[in-house]
Amino acid sequence: MTSTASSMDTRQEQALKDQRPSWQQRLRRFGYAAGPRSDVRDRLVPPYVEPSPRLWQTLGVSKEFAGRIGRWSAWGGPLLVTLFAGVIRFWNLGSPKAVIFDETYYAKDAWALVHRGYEVNWDKNVNDLILSNNGKVPIPTDAAYVVHPPVGKYVIGLGELIFGLNPFGWRFMTALLGTLAILMLCRIGRRLFRSTFLGCLAGALMAVDGLAFVMARTSLLDGVLMFFVLAAFGCLLIDRDRAREKLAAALPADADGRIRPDAHIAETTRFGWRPWRWLAGLMIGLAIGTKWNGLYVLIFFCVLTVLWDVGSRKVAGAGRPYVAVLRHDLGFAILATWPVAIATYVMSWLGWILSPANGSGGYYRNWATTPDGKGSSWSWLFPDWWRSLWHYEHEVYKFNINLSSPHTYQSNPWSWIVTGRPVSYFYESPAPGKDGCPTDAGEKCAREVLAIGTPLLWWVGCFAILYVLWRWFFRRDWRAGAIACGIAAGYLPWFLYQDRTIFFFYTIIFVPFLCLAVAMLLGAIIGPSGAGDTRRVAGAAGAGVLVLLIAWNFIYFWPLYTGTAIPIDEWRSRMWLDTWV
Repeated sequence: MTSTASSMDTRQEQALKDQRPSWQQRLRRFGYAAGPRSDVRDRLVPPYVEPSPRLWQTLGVSKEFAGRIGRWSAWGGPLLVTLFAGVIRFWNLGSPKAVIFDETYYAKDAWALVHRGYEVNWDKNVNDLILSNNGKVPIPTDAAYVVHPPVGKYVIGLGELIFGLNPFGWRFMTALLGTLAILMLCRIGRRLFRSTFLGCLAGALMAVDGLAFVMARTSLLDGVLMFFVLAAFGCLLIDRDRAREKLAAALPADADGRIRPDAHIAETTRFGWRPWRWLAGLMIGLAIGTKWNGLYVLIFFCVLTVLWDVGSRKVAGAGRPYVAVLRHDLGFAILATWPVAIATYVMSWLGWILSPANGSGGYYRNWATTPDGKGSSWSWLFPDWWRSLWHYEHEVYKFNINLSSPHTYQSNPWSWIVTGRPVSYFYESPAPGKDGCPTDAGEKCAREVLAIGTPLLWWVGCFAILYVLWRWFFRRDWRAGAIACGIAAGYLPWFLYQDRTIFFFYTIIFVPFLCLAVAMLLGAIIGPSGAGDTRRVAGAAGAGVLVLLIAWNFIYFWPLYTGTAIPIDEWRSRMWLDTWV
């Protein structure tokens, strides 16, 4: 009797395997293979990967000390990577002692914002006066028309309040946020991959990316935007883990103590207010308040987090996960992101709102009191400041979509991923013996700050993007999907504006996700933990060589990232593509 029952169970299990969905059967031809089903708790909240005991035995490390190293490395590793990134970013931060590229707008706008609450029109020759007088210049009162929201400029202005209106002061906060972004990326990568090593590797790759390095040392808005977008992604990732932990805790255990799926619990469990999702809404609001393309990030991330909820409930056993998410999660997801982001954006204009509405305040602040503003059919419903702000935003929108003035360093997004057309922020040709040019240089030197990603990192990144797309589509790897979403949110929208004047450095918004993609590819090259020693050693050697080449490439281009004077022939040797000149 027992034998018969056992054989029936075996046949039933085989029948279930044979009833694999047709899409899954088709994907097997492209490399898809569902892994063995484990405890539902481990699938909802996977454990973190730990080094193999053989490694500690080879190194002669005791089990107790190995445990302490593992616990320390969770924060110690990211902090060490961040320390390295911070040292090189803050080193000689005030050089070049010049107003480079768009610092001519944002450094002065930030100074005006933190003192007057709105941007002002500066004299055309004020840059030289600022540099010669260490920023001790009078602030005009005439309001200026600007096309970017104020958050990023307030961030820059905070550094100026501490250190003054000088190159170090207006670059301090971008360097600080650029350094903290490395710490966030290490921790995000650790949580995403469940591996401290891969998390730290992603952070280290970003630490030696030329574009991330240059943007952290330049007073532009895009580095601030990247920080808030990455922070929002990290908050959503933590929220995902918290929700899945709560779902796992609610599921029943069988007689063997294994957590089993339960359709009723999976479809009815409520996750509550989810504070990390609200914090993500705040971060996205600050991103939009820095540059408007944060709106695209809001859309992409909202879709991502809803799909994460669907996946969580499906793993827990929900028969209709989309219906369950629609009932219990979607409304709170919208409430915690869109209203919070919009409210944060509006509050960022508080300095402009509180400025006088008699014509002596911010630009367009008095529009609602003019004949054009008074004639609005909505004037009875909304306060003057709201109608003035709405008009201002409408004018900025028209400016942004119609911006097509030719620029020497503009580029098409098709070329961005291969660093086709970087942007020169600063260039001088000092003579031998001047401004750091060696006396034996022969002819003149070149001194440049070039906003270009570390070429080898970005070219490897092209293959890494293809890899994560394959992992997401054919292996249904949610980690690859999350990385692809981050890249898509910062990259794809620009294809809608190919006729607009746009630049390569806009890609800084998705550089962290590009580094995550490369780290994931390198992890695949190293091989899974269950692979044989020969496979792992060969994989680790290959991945290690690739990382060393990327680090060497960063060092090789160091003079072009920092404005270090080098002989003109050495500068030419670094112009690998004609489009870089």
